[in-house]
Amino acid sequence: QVQLVESGGGLVQAGGSLRLSCAASSYTFSIGGMGWYRQAPGKQRELVASIFSGGITNYADSVKGRFTISRDNAKNTVYLQMNRLNPEDTAVYYCNSLTNAGAPRYGWGQGTQVTVSS
Repeated sequence: QVQLVESGGGLVQAGGSLRLSCAASSYTFSIGGMGWYRQAPGKQRELVASIFSGGITNYADSVKGRFTISRDNAKNTVYLQMNRLNPEDTAVYYCNSLTNAGAPRYGWGQGTQVTVSS
Protein backbone atom coordinates (compact mmCIF):
# COMPACT_ATOMS: atom_id res chain seq x y z
CA GLN A 1 0.00 0.00 0.00
CA VAL A 2 1.34 3.37 -0.98
CA GLN A 3 1.82 5.73 1.90
CA LEU A 4 2.73 9.35 1.52
CA VAL A 5 2.44 11.23 4.79
CA GLU A 6 2.92 14.97 4.73
CA SER A 7 3.61 17.01 7.85
CA GLY A 8 5.07 20.29 9.03
CA GLY A 9 2.45 22.77 7.92
CA GLY A 10 1.07 25.52 10.09
CA LEU A 11 0.34 29.20 10.47
CA VAL A 12 3.22 31.60 9.93
CA GLN A 13 3.60 35.31 9.40
CA ALA A 14 4.75 36.72 6.10
CA GLY A 15 8.52 36.51 5.85
CA GLY A 16 8.69 33.43 8.03
CA SER A 17 9.80 29.90 7.30
CA LEU A 18 8.46 26.37 7.50
CA ARG A 19 9.88 22.97 6.68
CA LEU A 20 7.56 20.32 5.32
CA SER A 21 8.29 16.61 5.46
CA CYS A 22 6.95 13.73 3.41
CA ALA A 23 7.53 10.19 4.57
CA ALA A 24 7.20 7.52 1.89
CA SER A 25 7.61 3.79 1.67
CA SER A 26 11.04 2.59 0.66
CA TYR A 27 9.67 1.26 -2.64
CA THR A 28 8.03 4.58 -3.52
CA PHE A 29 11.19 6.42 -2.67
CA SER A 30 13.36 4.19 -4.80
CA ILE A 31 11.47 4.21 -8.07
CA GLY A 32 11.84 7.78 -9.21
CA GLY A 33 11.61 11.42 -8.47
CA MET A 34 9.57 13.07 -5.76
CA GLY A 35 7.60 16.26 -5.98
CA TRP A 36 5.85 18.80 -3.78
CA TYR A 37 2.56 20.20 -5.03
CA ARG A 38 0.20 22.77 -3.61
CA GLN A 39 -3.42 23.68 -4.08
CA ALA A 40 -4.78 27.04 -3.02
CA PRO A 41 -8.52 27.60 -2.58
CA GLY A 42 -10.22 27.90 -5.95
CA LYS A 43 -7.05 27.05 -7.87
CA GLN A 44 -5.68 23.99 -9.57
CA ARG A 45 -3.03 21.90 -7.92
CA GLU A 46 0.44 22.90 -9.11
CA LEU A 47 3.88 21.35 -8.89
CA VAL A 48 6.19 23.66 -6.96
CA ALA A 49 9.35 21.58 -6.58
CA SER A 50 10.75 18.25 -7.70
CA ILE A 51 13.86 16.23 -7.06
CA PHE A 52 15.27 13.34 -9.06
CA SER A 53 18.12 10.90 -8.68
CA GLY A 54 21.47 12.60 -8.59
CA GLY A 55 19.92 15.51 -6.75
CA ILE A 56 18.53 17.24 -9.82
CA THR A 57 15.92 19.77 -8.70
CA ASN A 58 13.35 21.93 -10.42
CA TYR A 59 11.21 24.75 -9.05
CA ALA A 60 8.21 26.74 -10.12
CA ASP A 61 9.12 30.34 -10.89
CA SER A 62 6.93 31.53 -8.04
CA VAL A 63 9.07 29.75 -5.42
CA LYS A 64 12.50 29.79 -7.01
CA GLY A 65 15.09 31.19 -4.63
CA ARG A 66 12.79 30.80 -1.62
CA PHE A 67 11.99 27.07 -1.46
CA THR A 68 14.46 24.20 -1.34
CA ILE A 69 13.57 20.55 -1.90
CA SER A 70 15.80 17.82 -0.53
CA ARG A 71 15.63 14.12 0.20
CA ASP A 72 17.03 11.81 2.83
CA ASN A 73 17.28 8.40 1.22
CA ALA A 74 18.07 6.69 4.51
CA LYS A 75 14.81 7.95 5.99
CA ASN A 76 12.71 7.71 2.81
CA THR A 77 11.74 11.30 3.40
CA VAL A 78 11.59 14.34 1.18
CA TYR A 79 11.61 17.85 2.60
CA LEU A 80 10.52 21.27 1.44
CA GLN A 81 12.23 24.15 3.17
CA MET A 82 10.15 27.27 2.61
CA ASN A 83 11.65 30.66 3.37
CA ARG A 84 10.38 34.22 2.93
CA LEU A 85 6.83 32.99 2.84
CA ASN A 86 4.11 35.30 1.60
CA PRO A 87 0.30 35.08 1.69
CA GLU A 88 0.27 33.77 -1.89
CA ASP A 89 1.98 30.62 -0.59
CA THR A 90 -1.11 29.74 1.45
CA ALA A 91 -2.30 26.33 0.25
CA VAL A 92 -2.54 22.68 1.09
CA TYR A 93 0.79 21.07 0.24
CA TYR A 94 1.06 17.51 -1.03
CA CYS A 95 3.90 15.24 -2.00
CA ASN A 96 3.89 12.50 -4.59
CA SER A 97 6.15 10.19 -6.49
CA LEU A 98 6.79 11.32 -10.06
CA THR A 99 6.73 9.30 -13.25
CA ASN A 100 9.48 9.67 -15.82
CA ALA A 101 7.24 12.21 -17.53
CA GLY A 102 7.08 14.24 -14.34
CA ALA A 103 3.44 13.46 -13.61
CA PRO A 104 2.14 12.41 -10.20
CA ARG A 105 2.26 8.64 -9.89
CA TYR A 106 -0.31 8.01 -7.16
CA GLY A 107 -3.48 9.41 -5.71
CA TRP A 108 -3.36 12.20 -3.18
CA GLY A 109 -2.96 12.01 0.56
CA GLN A 110 -4.28 14.42 3.17
CA GLY A 111 -1.66 17.05 2.56
CA THR A 112 -0.55 19.62 5.08
CA GLN A 113 -2.04 23.10 5.38
CA VAL A 114 0.24 26.11 5.14
CA THR A 115 -1.28 29.47 6.02
CA VAL A 116 0.72 32.67 5.72
CA SER A 117 -0.72 35.76 7.35
CA SER A 118 0.09 39.25 6.16
